[in-house]
Amino acid sequence: MYNTFMRIISKKRLKDFYEQSKYSDSKSALEAWHKEVLKLDWSNPNEIKEMYRSASIIGDTKVVFNIAGNKYRLIVTINYYAKIVFIKFIGTHKQYDKINREEL
Repeated sequence: MYNTFMRIISKKRLKDFYEQSKYSDSKSALEAWHKEVLKLDWSNPNEIKEMYRSASIIGDTKVVFNIAGNKYRLIVTINYYAKIVFIKFIGTHKQYDKINREEL
């Protein structure tokens, strides 16, 4: 039977971020987000918005999540058909403001 829950590529990117001492306060929030998403079955951006009201939907596949009380931003792209979430960026608001979100 095919697993219909989301897969995340890759958790290592989250770990690399929160294992830096200056971002260690993001660990519990990122771990909670990761654990929660693995149990979900998103089919479209509207389903994400229903669950995460503060998430920003960019186009059909890109989503920006607020992490740790909006201290950090997590950008992912999602292949809804294959049920894969690709982590594209994790950083502070200041770092987020400097990137081109469209190019991720």
